[in-house]
Amino acid sequence: MCLITDNSKEVQGQVPIYQKVTLTIKEAAEYSNIGINRIESLLRAPRCPFVLYVGKKKLVKRKEFEKFISENIEI
Repeated sequence: MCLITDNSKEVQGQVPIYQKVTLTIKEAAEYSNIGINRIESLLRAPRCPFVLYVGKKKLVKRKEFEKFISENIEI
């Protein structure tokens, strides 16, 4: 059992965002402070380096997303 303290609340069974391999669009928006609509438009771009399709669902590869952000001065 995994206990994590988050703003003095105990959360069971959740992995912190910074330890996840992939993020949902909502998690990526919270993690990066970039809007959901902007992230969705980036994921639609051809050859997006940080998109992962799981069926119809789009996930964000966290490390590649971080690299993309660090290498760009404008999104």
